[in-house]
Amino acid sequence: MIKKAILPVAGLGTRFLPASKSIPKEMVTVVDRPAIEYVVREAVEAGIEQIILVTHSSKASIENYFDRNFELETTLEQKQKWDLLAEIRQIVPEHVSIVSVRQPQPLGLGHAVLCAKSLIGDEPFAVLLPDVLVKSQTEQNDLAQMAARYQQVQAAQIMVEAVPDHLVDQYGIVDVNTVPVEGQSIVMQGIIEKPAVGTAPSNLSVVGRYILPAKIMQLLQQTPKGAGNEIQLTDAIAMLQQTDAVEAYRMSGVTFDCGSKLGYLKAVLHYAVEHPKLGEKFIELIQELKL
Repeated sequence: MIKKAILPVAGLGTRFLPASKSIPKEMVTVVDRPAIEYVVREAVEAGIEQIILVTHSSKASIENYFDRNFELETTLEQKQKWDLLAEIRQIVPEHVSIVSVRQPQPLGLGHAVLCAKSLIGDEPFAVLLPDVLVKSQTEQNDLAQMAARYQQVQAAQIMVEAVPDHLVDQYGIVDVNTVPVEGQSIVMQGIIEKPAVGTAPSNLSVVGRYILPAKIMQLLQQTPKGAGNEIQLTDAIAMLQQTDAVEAYRMSGVTFDCGSKLGYLKAVLHYAVEHPKLGEKFIELIQELKL
């Protein structure tokens, strides 16, 4: 079973300025809770029991959010606000631990993953990029299905989604012989960064969810700096492909890029409409606006 997940949260969030000047972009709320809580929930629903935050000194509020707040809990108890008390206690289930390590320099996603090497040991693990929310459309979420596939075939899994052909030049596109159906995996030949329209080997873009073997850590140690003078996870995956199969898993859910302002607003809209307490009133508000 995949029990550990790395969440890289050390980035400065320049796409979300000016809000991210003082607030970690991961802590910007989607309806009534920070975006990163949705990502943690996704991991927990997939069977993850340890969340490893790769963080930065300016991101203490993320660690604080997932910690217990004795004073707040005591106040809610005294005021007999039992629903709110239960809600904040359920942010992290008791069987799940959240730990953090620092990324001392902004040297890329590959370097961020490598910072968690000592906590991973020799276990396979998941990587979830908190900029992206993945909304499940099935009872078992996509990350859980990826983990199950890894257990079955022992091949690294890269989550992908289909994008319109005219937009392939905006994404990392996987090279596959055939496009799998949703919820299925296929061996891939590689990843091509932002191919020109008309030259892409498929229309499957990398989403930001990975299931990787512990071996990738040794490969990251050997990976030279690549694009942006940073250590790229995709470069280490390319090295892994020289000896091991790597599969592209085509997701069946819906993604929201909360690192961009428009993607964030789209997420707020979708999650608000389906909110158990606010959804009905929110739909009425939209109708009143007559958009």
